[in-house]
Amino acid sequence: MRNMMLMLAVAGTLLLSACDPSRVYEQNVEMPDKNWTVDNAPVFEFAIEDTTKRYNVYFNVRYSLAYDYYNLYLQHRLTAPDSSMVSSSLTELHLMDAKTGKPEGKGSSDIYDVQSLVLKEVALPQVGTYRLQLTQYMRRDPLPNILAVGVRVEEAAK
Repeated sequence: MRNMMLMLAVAGTLLLSACDPSRVYEQNVEMPDKNWTVDNAPVFEFAIEDTTKRYNVYFNVRYSLAYDYYNLYLQHRLTAPDSSMVSSSLTELHLMDAKTGKPEGKGSSDIYDVQSLVLKEVALPQVGTYRLQLTQYMRRDPLPNILAVGVRVEEAAK
């Protein structure tokens, strides 16, 4: 019975993800021991075939309510297939309301997911594989209660 429920959950997830025609890429990486160390800088690789379109890039963060801060600073580096720099900047994501402490994003119990638009309608001018690296840029190392980080790339609305 448990295997049947697991198979139904996986099938449902696959069906829902298949119904998202704007998504080009989405991947999340779990943090070992729910701690994000500075030297753990995940790299996300995605292929772009249509250079005439514009793309939106989101950062995904799964965190626990035990996280000590209301925000999270991330450094990103997006490189093109020829290794040229497309974008590099420091981004502040708000995980909780600074005044009320109310968690941002979707979740239940003590686990929440935030998806933040970071690069809006960006041009990706080369066909091929792009690399996006994320590094946590907080003063604490390791940074506890960050459970996973990820990237979503989608075609921008016309």
